[in-house]
Order: sequence, then structure tokens, then C-alpha cells
Amino acid sequence: MAMIRTTGGRRAMLPMTVLSVLGVLAAGCGTHRAEDNAGAAEPSRAAAATPSRPADFPCPGESPSPTPTAHSSGRAAPPTDHYAENHGFRVPFPLHGRHRCDGLAAVRRIERALEPLRRRGDFDPASTRSALTGLGYSAGKVQSHQNGPAGISFLIDASPLCLEGTMNSRTTQADAFGGYPDHPGCDAPSGGH
Repeated sequence: MAMIRTTGGRRAMLPMTVLSVLGVLAAGCGTHRAEDNAGAAEPSRAAAATPSRPADFPCPGESPSPTPTAHSSGRAAPPTDHYAENHGFRVPFPLHGRHRCDGLAAVRRIERALEPLRRRGDFDPASTRSALTGLGYSAGKVQSHQNGPAGISFLIDASPLCLEGTMNSRTTQADAFGGYPDHPGCDAPSGGH
């Protein structure tokens, strides 16, 4: 039987080698000396690390709305549970830029297409699907469900847009969003922890 032996010298060198490598890494980690870039025009680390917020601009047909102001009542109370943290996977992505404008236009088209059904009192899921597929959405990507005797809910996977809404005896409403974190498709994820 073959036996591999290590000498005491090799065992002693290993910790010293690890410590010296860690020392070199720690000494250079995150340091930036001004004399290294004397006169160079380079963005600061703070500016380079700050994520940019997607730009939103007024979309065609959108009326400008005032920016909501945040009201502060002094100290913010710490959350008492982790509900929001544990259910963040169920919060849909908002749309920004061109996708937001496309979403608003799709919402207007959907509401106009479904409004005649609502006025007639036609709350049949098949009628709703027919009206939505008539807008050009694939039948395999349109879901509609009965919500009581006078209500319909619908969901359209029009990637990269997700369109959902309801229709009842009082109103027709639709909304556009960009899907969910860590979940393919437009249907609301289930599960969590």
C-alpha cells in the first residue's frame, strides 16, 4: 500500500502562503490613490456604482399627472414581520420607457374592445377571449375566467408585456406590467416561504 507523506516543512509553508496571498489581496482591495491617476479625468467610484433609474417620459395620449409627494410623520416604524420580504416574488415588474408606452396603448385598446361587452352585460369568458384575440393576441396566450354572475378576469401574455384586468357591471379595467421575478410567464407565481 502506497502512503503519501508530507514533510513538516511543507505543512508549515501552507499557512504562510495562504496568509501572504490574503495579505496581498486585502492590501489592494478597494484602495484608490489619487497619485495613481494624477490629472486623469475618471468618474468617481460613487458615480460608477450608482444604478441608474429607467427614464419614464410622457406617452402619447397620456395626461401629465402631478408627482406624488411623500409625507413624513417623523420616525419610520420598523417592520414587525417579513411579509413584504417573503412575498417580493409576487410583486410584478413595472414597465418603463417604450415598454410603458406600449403597455398604456394596449390597455386602452383592451378597455375599448371590452366596453361593448360590459354595456351589453355579456360576461361570458368565451366572448371576452374572442374580443381579446380579435385584437391580435394569440388564443393560446389569452386566459379569461368567470368571476361571479357579472364579472370576468383576464390575463394576456404578450411578452414582453403582461396584460391583466377585470370587467364587471360597473367598469372595465386593465393593467400592464413586465412579469414577475424568477418566474416565467405572466401568471402570478405561487409558493414562497
